[in-house]
Amino acid sequence: MFGGRSFMANDKMVASALKEGDLLVRVDAERHGELARQRGARQAEMGAGRDMGPGWIAVSAASIDSDEALSFWLDAALDYNHAKTRMRT
Repeated sequence: MFGGRSFMANDKMVASALKEGDLLVRVDAERHGELARQRGARQAEMGAGRDMGPGWIAVSAASIDSDEALSFWLDAALDYNHAKTRMRT
């Protein structure tokens, strides 16, 4: 999925480790602007010039250089995933 190995929870994608080492995360669209300003983060693209939309962020491999940095992004993605799950029940 998305050209890498994806991690899913509650039947929804949380994150995907891409071939180049970057990370694709699905986060709350309301936090998109804040999170996209983090080091190494950018608007995710489906292909050159084709934005995936708010809530999809690509994070460079170079900026995920510690367990804490990786945890930051996985926590943001899991927070969104769990919030969406609570909304369905």
